[in-house]
Amino acid sequence: MLQEIGFNGGVPITEEFYVENIAGKHNDDVAVFLFPDDIQRGLKFTDDKEAMFRRLAPEQLKPVDGVYKVKKWVEDRGLKRAAVTNAPRPNAELMISLLGLSDFFDALVIGEECEHTKPDSVSGIKAGVAAGMPVVGLTTRNPEHLLMEAKPALLIKAYDDPKLWSALEELDKNRGTSTVMA
Repeated sequence: MLQEIGFNGGVPITEEFYVENIAGKHNDDVAVFLFPDDIQRGLKFTDDKEAMFRRLAPEQLKPVDGVYKVKKWVEDRGLKRAAVTNAPRPNAELMISLLGLSDFFDALVIGEECEHTKPDSVSGIKAGVAAGMPVVGLTTRNPEHLLMEAKPALLIKAYDDPKLWSALEELDKNRGTSTVMA
């Protein structure tokens, strides 16, 4: 979409640029960053970006490997669960529905509906760590070195990672400890 409107002289942005400046950021901040001289244009662009996501998601959204295994583990233990995202509510609800998780989450927390948004996965990890919980960081979008700065208990590439399952087995042994996946 950025290429179509001539952003960056029509040169495609890099994955690094996307991760550093767009991924996980609140759309208001993305609009200001991309269009500092025309915020209204930026807001329209981010609205159009989210609409495009909703059009593409039904055919392109794929679950992270092992997510249904984690789902079963959580359900089997009767744990409370919430989805926390910076995605707009229509996008979050669509993703959850497409993945068959509508009945799984007890709550859906949307960044733009909160007083303080969750800027990105790094700050999500920091928040969990600050709350005294062991946090598992998922490296689906953010570089490992950035996530490690937030001091998660461990980083995984997918929910079927043996490191995660070893940690969950340890949790089972020490019942009563909470886990957050950011």
